Amino acid sequence: MIHNLPKPIAGRLIRIAVVGCGRIAANHFNAIEQYRDDLQLVGVCDTDPKALAVAQARTGVEGYPSLQDLLQRSDADVVVLCSPSGLHSQQAVLAARAQRHVVTEKPMATRWNDGLHMVRECDQAGVHLLVVKQNRRNATLQLLRQAIDANRFGRIYMVTINVFWSRPQSYYDSASWRGTWEFDGGALMNQASHYVDLVDWLIGPVESVQAYVATLARDIQVEDTATVGIRWRSGALGSINVTMLAYPRNLEGSVTILGEKGSVRVGGVAVNEIQHWEFAEPSPQDEQVKSASYATTSVYGFGHAGYYDNVVKVLRGAAQPDTDGREGLRSLELLIASYLSARDGRRVALPLEY
Repeated sequence: MIHNLPKPIAGRLIRIAVVGCGRIAANHFNAIEQYRDDLQLVGVCDTDPKALAVAQARTGVEGYPSLQDLLQRSDADVVVLCSPSGLHSQQAVLAARAQRHVVTEKPMATRWNDGLHMVRECDQAGVHLLVVKQNRRNATLQLLRQAIDANRFGRIYMVTINVFWSRPQSYYDSASWRGTWEFDGGALMNQASHYVDLVDWLIGPVESVQAYVATLARDIQVEDTATVGIRWRSGALGSINVTMLAYPRNLEGSVTILGEKGSVRVGGVAVNEIQHWEFAEPSPQDEQVKSASYATTSVYGFGHAGYYDNVVKVLRGAAQPDTDGREGLRSLELLIASYLSARDGRRVALPLEY
């Protein structure tokens, strides 16, 4: 139960601070700049002095060496967590107790109970908990979602999601937290997180999973390769296939849907190209296929700016969250179920709790 409904921020700029100034932070800085009429970046935070100095030079705002310092000295309304995944839960709780709204990168947490704790604490504090799922904003996936909503596939029979990327050992060696269970999670939880999100968002609730994970080549605690068999409650079957060992570079991020009246494949390196689009019945939507595809040099895509449009509207009280904490729990639940299945060698049914 939500104890306190968040109060809209009106009549002034929304003050925002970014915690964690690594790879993904630049996407947030760029998005925040695009919404300068509504958002004001007032602080950056990182425990690494070098990363913090680079972020300060990039943004020209105050730097803070710890989240506690930021919460004590900053007047930020919103804290954006771009820190290692295993820190998200405790940082979200600290921010919520300081009456700050929370926007967190994926995955929202690395443990199921941590995700639940985040939701409960933000509810109790009366602040928003928003989980970044920027791939949902990609033009290709928006078009696919529209086709599903219009029932153009009829009954969906099979869905295959592939993430064949390359992460060399040097990537994992670049920071001590990478490739650890406590702070990072493996290929499935970290790199493929946005693709796991598509399982429920596009197709619907999952009935059960059966997974295998392996560490085949990298010197890390977690898996560099995984495969998950899925049965949806609708009866559809499918799989998620993930590896960080594609040679010699990122090869594919794709989703293929086969139904009784339609077949679609959205591929490219990061679901950025509609490679097959065929339905029994034509629709004006079909004219948008070519324009929906786009070139990308980044597996992050260009969805952060669109995601921040919803963030602004939510904080202004003008919209409901696209992906709040409860929505974020859907993909976290699927991830945890997959790891339980791989660990115990059994099929795991969802939901995890009743």
